[in-house]
Amino acid sequence: MILQFRGKIPVTIYPTFWLFAALIGYMSSESFLGTLIWVGIIFVSVLFHEFGHALTASLFGQSPRIELVALGGLTYHDGQKLPFWKQFFIVFNGPLFGFLLAIFATLLLRVPALAQGMTGSILELTRMVNLFWTVINLLPVMPLDGGQLLRIIMEKIFGVKGFKYAIITSIAVALAISIFFFVKQGFLIGALFFLLAFQGYDTLRRTRHFSETDRDDALTSQLANVEELIQMGKKEQAHQLCQEIRAKAKKGMIFELSTQYLAFLKYERGEVKDAYDLLRSIREEISGDALCLLHKVAFEQKDYPLVIELAGTCFQSWPSAETALRNAYAHAQLNQVVPTVGWLQTAIGEGLSNAKEVLSDHIFDPIRNDSAFQELFRSASH
Repeated sequence: MILQFRGKIPVTIYPTFWLFAALIGYMSSESFLGTLIWVGIIFVSVLFHEFGHALTASLFGQSPRIELVALGGLTYHDGQKLPFWKQFFIVFNGPLFGFLLAIFATLLLRVPALAQGMTGSILELTRMVNLFWTVINLLPVMPLDGGQLLRIIMEKIFGVKGFKYAIITSIAVALAISIFFFVKQGFLIGALFFLLAFQGYDTLRRTRHFSETDRDDALTSQLANVEELIQMGKKEQAHQLCQEIRAKAKKGMIFELSTQYLAFLKYERGEVKDAYDLLRSIREEISGDALCLLHKVAFEQKDYPLVIELAGTCFQSWPSAETALRNAYAHAQLNQVVPTVGWLQTAIGEGLSNAKEVLSDHIFDPIRNDSAFQELFRSASH
């Protein structure tokens, strides 16, 4: 159940937050009461940290909202683009609030009546958790706050290239920390930072064409409008807006995303060749649904080598008899018997109901006399 709290700063708490907090609590205490205490401390600490971001953003005229998710919290803020120094303080004040909470717990521990028993244990744990998390969170590793601070500084110095420099630095630091903890047999933390390094690499790969236009708030807003228009069924308006965005952006991630939207819209209009040309032009930058659409339009345009190139990836994303059959057709046209038969068997395994009729199609004539194909045909005929 998702909990939502309205107000000037809305807060949304997802079930996975409680699940991961409880898991951490149980691993740390191995008792029911200890787990509850840990969940409470994590909740207060993460929320306090996120309010550091949110209150600062609100002070700068933004409209913040907080979400507590599996591995922590996220603070979003909508509004006009802020100068770098304001962005810096919004990010920095999250760890600062966590450090202030640690100091507050330390001061309370100086009170003899509060330093005893369970209260003292809770305050000590609160102090320890927030000091530890403040230090970890300020490491220059994205998406931690330290990594975001590094990104802001790099972008201020180097412009759009600073974003890539920050990611590269983040990957190097995360790998170094991961190796250190693996050597020290701290496998959990080592695995976590290895995952952050991999995520950094994936981000670097996906943003290698990041350009100055990708920082244009107007273009970003227009791209969001495209999504809304498509959801509302206003396809013609979305089509026109995509063309305008591409003309303004010319390159970069916004250009590539608007190109993908435009390709889908053109395909729906029956403009298959245009959709094929659009997606082929950004072939190296697309994945998922867009890649599967390219697979489909490439087949319709008889670009069989490209269909074969995308065959495995698209079948993983969309494992269906239709996808497998398309791959078989492409291989057959290039007189490749073994993969043709393999994909036909996959199509049958995926529920192809009219196998005999399909195998009788003239498209398989180039390999029809091959023994492997004939054996499959006989099997499908029974």
